[in-house]
Amino acid sequence: MKGIILAGGTGTRLYPLTKVTNKHLLPVGKEPMILNPVRQILSAGITDILVITSKDHMGAVVQLLGSGVEYGCRFTFKVQDTAGGIADALLLAEGFVNDEKMVVILGDNILTSSICPYVDAFSRQEEGAMVLLKAVGDPERYGIAALDERKKMILCIEEKPSQPKSCYAVIGVYLYPPDVFDVIRGISPSHRGELEISSVNDWYVQKGLMRYEYYTGDWTDAGTFESLVYANELMLSRDNLIENSS
Repeated sequence: MKGIILAGGTGTRLYPLTKVTNKHLLPVGKEPMILNPVRQILSAGITDILVITSKDHMGAVVQLLGSGVEYGCRFTFKVQDTAGGIADALLLAEGFVNDEKMVVILGDNILTSSICPYVDAFSRQEEGAMVLLKAVGDPERYGIAALDERKKMILCIEEKPSQPKSCYAVIGVYLYPPDVFDVIRGISPSHRGELEISSVNDWYVQKGLMRYEYYTGDWTDAGTFESLVYANELMLSRDNLIENSS
């Protein structure tokens, strides 16, 4: 299985911090943000990792991560030349994946416990995709999944619903089979002119091919000032707890 970290975008919600650096290089806890998804993928036993970022900050990302020898993995880097959406960025991974399953993590997602159990479950899944869900107190801010818990299938995903059908948000960890690239080529751009990852997930949902797991650790994205502060508090408290117990 391959690992993919999507670390592009302009980071406009974190401006002016992102005027001089990629948002995924901003500190979260005691490390740059991007190292959290790196460590998550490594925790699942995946050592072949593709990082996709923008051309403006590729040099700084490569300078931080290097070849991967420091982390016991192999990094490959690709540039998304224009902001064409998350699914457009993922399409760049087709040659890298080489017909294997993949774990895709958005680079601003911060997670406190390993994704290994969910990756193991997906490796045994015979067909389709999988997303991780997390209960949230403000579901109107997220993509929210309506569930068939008996079959462990997602019935639909509503973006920022005014009357949510559940409290379970789709977090930025996606597990896809290699046919995802054909799915991406078949979707249409959104009103923003971008290929949206939500359209990809909707395709699997409509085909009855989207399964899910509940993520039991703490999670946040770090894409706004408020969530960046929370991500730092989350990781600093975790790191301090680990240090005090060692």
